[in-house]
Amino acid sequence: MAGNFYKVSCGDCGNEQVVFGKASTEVACAVCGTTLATPTGGKARIDHEILETVESR
Repeated sequence: MAGNFYKVSCGDCGNEQVVFGKASTEVACAVCGTTLATPTGGKARIDHEILETVESR
């Protein structure tokens, strides 16, 4: 399975978290619970700022 991992900054609390670009479930911030990514059937919709690509496959 090819896909990228992204470091995403939560817009509410500033927590930085790694998110898979093709996430199949909602990804919530580990600190405040805000939804960071929502599945769309292919690439996930990332709702907050992407800081960097951590690993590209």
